Amino acid sequence: MAEITLEQLQHQSDGVLGLTLLVASWAGWVFHRSHFCTMGAISDWVIMGDRTRAKQWTLAIAVAILGFGLMSWMGWISPLNTIYASAQLPWLSLLFGGLLFGSGMVMGSGCASKSLIRLGAGNLKSLVVLMAMGISALAAMRGLTAVWRANTLDLVQLPTGPGPFAGQWLASGTGWTLPQAGLVAACVVCGLLLLWIFKTGPALPTSTLLSGVGVGAAVVTLWWISGVMGFVPEHPETLDATFLTTASGRMESMSLTAPVAYWGDAFMYFSDGTKRVTLGMATALGMLVGAFVSARLQGTFQWEGFTQTADLAWHLCGGALMGLGGVMAMGCTIGQGLSGLSTLSLGSFIAVLGIVLGAVLTLQWQLRRAEAAA
Repeated sequence: MAEITLEQLQHQSDGVLGLTLLVASWAGWVFHRSHFCTMGAISDWVIMGDRTRAKQWTLAIAVAILGFGLMSWMGWISPLNTIYASAQLPWLSLLFGGLLFGSGMVMGSGCASKSLIRLGAGNLKSLVVLMAMGISALAAMRGLTAVWRANTLDLVQLPTGPGPFAGQWLASGTGWTLPQAGLVAACVVCGLLLLWIFKTGPALPTSTLLSGVGVGAAVVTLWWISGVMGFVPEHPETLDATFLTTASGRMESMSLTAPVAYWGDAFMYFSDGTKRVTLGMATALGMLVGAFVSARLQGTFQWEGFTQTADLAWHLCGGALMGLGGVMAMGCTIGQGLSGLSTLSLGSFIAVLGIVLGAVLTLQWQLRRAEAAA
């Protein structure tokens, strides 16, 4: 195999970032036009008993799981190369971080993805949420709360046994290879999710189905960009295998909490010469651009801000909780709720459980508070 030069490596990195920006912009368009939102899906179900957006989110998960399983079976990618591969399971940090994130996204009127989409449509409330989230996330990664997190919750771990992925557990019990077991597990889980989507309740609108498939396909495409297009078997400087433009050095897909924080860090400390645009940062920017273009063409772009101090306080608190929780849980409703679940990571199931539970509890608290004030 011919050695790759640094110049070729830079061109390859530029291609990865460019295609990521394009795919994320398309995803931002889909998010904006379809009102795709995990917090909205949970609130619709809890408050109105409407499961339409919950099924939309579930369909996106099913598509992402099946797509990842197929690419893994074909040998293109492996869950072992993702950020979710770990010999120990920090279950308490994942669960508690999920609870914080879920509560914060209710207080902040939406998760990280919804905040980006709303900002692209002119909602300056979301800018405040994203700024608070970014600062809180940086602190949780490198600051005061990072020390607390690393010395307390992160120490509570469980061994993962055969591995951190459902495919590894199935392979251990059957003797199949990981790609084979991963595909079977993906098909089973995907089938169960599709059964719930199409066999319960009224038929979903075509637009809802298409948007769910579209979001799931975007997650799968980003896995391909990161894991296939961005993979270099031997870096010319380190001689190690690497995944270009990822912040972790591993294969990554759609995730937003840390990338929003990295944009803030780059804005403030760009001159130190160490900052670079990552795949996650390109994803966040692309979703913002896609929502902006969609809103302008649709004629719905409109500046919006706070009118009450209490509203500002709730959004600041929500953003801070999302930043802290997103780092502790290793992802948000997108990073864990779509990308993580697509790998059938056990940790992702715990994080998503925490996110849903935190959102439901906070929604119920808000309802009781509103009833008491009425």
